[in-house]
Amino acid sequence: MTTGPDTVLLLGGRSEIGLELAERLVRDGVRRVQLAARRSDELDVEEGRLRAAGATSVQRLEFDADDLAGHEQLLATALDPAVGAHPAHTVVVLAFGVLGDQARAEVDADHAVAVVSTDYLAQVSVLTHLARLMRAAGGGRIVVFSSVAGVRVRRANYVYGSAKAGLDGFASGLTDALHGTGVRLLLVRPGFVVGRMTTGMSPAPLSSTPTQVAAAVADALRRDRSVVWVPGTLRVLAAVLRLLPRPLWRRMPR
Repeated sequence: MTTGPDTVLLLGGRSEIGLELAERLVRDGVRRVQLAARRSDELDVEEGRLRAAGATSVQRLEFDADDLAGHEQLLATALDPAVGAHPAHTVVVLAFGVLGDQARAEVDADHAVAVVSTDYLAQVSVLTHLARLMRAAGGGRIVVFSSVAGVRVRRANYVYGSAKAGLDGFASGLTDALHGTGVRLLLVRPGFVVGRMTTGMSPAPLSSTPTQVAAAVADALRRDRSVVWVPGTLRVLAAVLRLLPRPLWRRMPR
């Protein structure tokens, strides 16, 4: 990174990937971590893990991704230099989201909307507030998790995939809008991640683990990149999959 951050704000304080990344950044020299999640008083294990890695300060913040009206105040408080972290010296990691139940979402409109709201609308809200705060401060880093599922949406998981497609497009456009402001956004496009969220599902080709994703993201931050695919070979596979005829594509598994 061109300027070393001193704080990580993890939105999604129980996220496997988010915690792996926060731990790596702490081991790289970051000393303050802010864990934002529902039931923040129950983050003892997560806080202990980060302190063991070397964090000297772990602050817990109550955060409900679906409470769009509460995003602005939460972020303004977290990134207020008087009481929290300075935006220009903070890495903010958006590690919240849901996979949802595709079969249920196809017949239950409320469930479909809930998935899209958390995975797209809530992210747009947070990113818009973050961009404003960080622009005003003249710097900062943002990490956004897209997915290969959003590169070309598959029939097998089109609700989740459509939310990721929207997020990918929004984050890509925001990256360009932030050019020259000192604020930098890293867009992460992982494939299937073998972890808590995908328990019971068969891993897809070129799968990765939360540890592997976090390592790739930490390396991309150090190199000041704007996009990272995990694993890197997934970029080539995604390019090939875009060319598949639709009759074949609609039979693709999750």
